[in-house]
Amino acid sequence: MEKPKFAVIGGGSWATAIAKMLCENQEKIAWYMRSTYALECIKHQKHNPNYLSSVQFDNDKLILTNDINEAVAFADYVIFAIPSAFLKGELEKLTEDLSNKIIFSAIKGIVPETSLIVGEHFHTQYNIPYDNIGVLTGPCHAEEVAMERLSYLTIACSDKDKAKYVADNLSSYYIKAKTTDDIIGTEYAAVLKNIYSIAAGIAHGLGYGDNFQAVLMSNAIREMKKFIRKVHKMKRNINNSAYLGDLLVTGYSVFSRNRMFGNMIGKGYTVKSAQMEMSMVAEGYYAAKSAYKLNQEHKADTPIINTVYRILYEGKEAKEEFKKLTEKLN
Repeated sequence: MEKPKFAVIGGGSWATAIAKMLCENQEKIAWYMRSTYALECIKHQKHNPNYLSSVQFDNDKLILTNDINEAVAFADYVIFAIPSAFLKGELEKLTEDLSNKIIFSAIKGIVPETSLIVGEHFHTQYNIPYDNIGVLTGPCHAEEVAMERLSYLTIACSDKDKAKYVADNLSSYYIKAKTTDDIIGTEYAAVLKNIYSIAAGIAHGLGYGDNFQAVLMSNAIREMKKFIRKVHKMKRNINNSAYLGDLLVTGYSVFSRNRMFGNMIGKGYTVKSAQMEMSMVAEGYYAAKSAYKLNQEHKADTPIINTVYRILYEGKEAKEEFKKLTEKLN
């Protein structure tokens, strides 16, 4: 019996890291990206010129294409790793039927047009059953995957066999992949940790020290727990790596684009100028608006999310907003 095949949708750092991990275990994968320049570079020079350029690929294992339909048609498992703000536009190019595919999201964001996390978007907009939807989350940075530093992944799916198959195909001597059935909780955690990472970056840019950062992160995990419990109540240990671990690495790592973005805001950059200076998308920017609006319905106590939202979307002064926030933390 032929092994189920994979396609990776996206050309950024996380998509590149996922392609690298899959190539450790699969004879051939399909890889879709929009950039014809990047595709040609991989074909001739065996690396992505824009992201994780140190990773060398065996082109015999790759079906490289800028036609999303070709990639989807090839695969049984389709892993989406593109910014949530661009997902709807990419899906509009699809003529291939997704209903018989198994969809895994490596997207840490909320789809702006529907205000849904990615798994819910696929379920409601494409009628894909939840048993055929999964989430790929950390704690893990693409840059450390490229360097083959020991990293851990969490693979979430209500169908344990599908979760295990994806975990097995991403595992190697430098990747340990664990499984969980908390699809919605892990996906919301992946969204929220980017907002908290922006907060950590703003604090650093404003000159707050390690002591405050520790207080901020300990409050962030409690705030995350309250938020996720409101949107999807089930038994979970918020201190597990998929929640707390992913939050910590995103809040503290030098590789964190959301922390970098927040750091610029704290130092006085406007949102637009910070976005222009970064070559990568900071998902937390979009997530802050979506989470804030979603919480108008659920009404969890989220002073950190509220603070980041006011700074990014209402033009409030970071210094003044963080001064108020310090009075609400414990």
